Amino acid sequence: MKDKFYQYIQNLQDTITSKLEAIDGKAKFQEDIWKRPEGGGGRTRVIENGNVFEKGGVNISAVHGELPETMRNHFGVTDANFFACGLSLVLHPKNPMVPTVHANWRYFEMYDDQGNIVNSWFGGGQDLTPYYLFQEDAKHFHQVCKTACDKHNQEFYPNYKKRCDEYFYNSHRNEARGIGGLFFDYCKASEDMTMKNWYDFVTEVGNSFLEAYVPIVKKRKNISYTKEQRNWQEIRRGRYVEFNLVHDKGTLFGLKTNGRIESILMSLPPHVQWQYNHHPDTGSDEEKLIEVLKNPIDWV
Repeated sequence: MKDKFYQYIQNLQDTITSKLEAIDGKAKFQEDIWKRPEGGGGRTRVIENGNVFEKGGVNISAVHGELPETMRNHFGVTDANFFACGLSLVLHPKNPMVPTVHANWRYFEMYDDQGNIVNSWFGGGQDLTPYYLFQEDAKHFHQVCKTACDKHNQEFYPNYKKRCDEYFYNSHRNEARGIGGLFFDYCKASEDMTMKNWYDFVTEVGNSFLEAYVPIVKKRKNISYTKEQRNWQEIRRGRYVEFNLVHDKGTLFGLKTNGRIESILMSLPPHVQWQYNHHPDTGSDEEKLIEVLKNPIDWV
């Protein structure tokens, strides 16, 4: 399974980066091959200063070795080895009318001292972070997510949409990071789902990503915007940074397993603002976004 999924994310990385380069029309992804001293490595691809994308990364990694102490404590084991692979992407467009997007699909195995698999699971999801809310974009993104889920189980979309709303939440701000999407983790074999079933589901979601995001980018990338709207985008990017550094499990896992710092922090945008006690004007589009982020909405 680990070889099969790693091959899948290698191919998916190629597909996604090629499509994004075509949309941008200027910038190209720079590739960085890296190795992890304890075992494994990855292929980082970063795009910067493009016509459409100010900064973005589409990264894959496959790491293995002895499970670090912090993770052993988390899983309640004494001695264990692990393997983890996944694709993680974040795209920060230049135009504030185009939303930031994040996605991740991953697979994890844990072994006993004989090398036998004692636990394995899939995880992942995709979510949208707009700076100006276009309801039709939110509905489109969520409809694509729902369609992918419904092919496997009618309960997946409402369950994983709810988890996404709960997970991508800045509790210290009492607001969501964005308008959600899907979030699933610890997807293990059960009476209802084999690991092959989970593989089929996760790859279905991964394959749906471009369909969910690209039409939104094409629709919004040429809308004119003001300096004030750009400032608002940078202020909201600050909330994005706060979530990634305070709450994000993937970031914390990478830091605790001696991950590659440049790849882990690739998700941070290049231009961000933290204005003291900033509040949008009453009745403005900016305030309307904040109101939406306070309570989850059923977009589909």
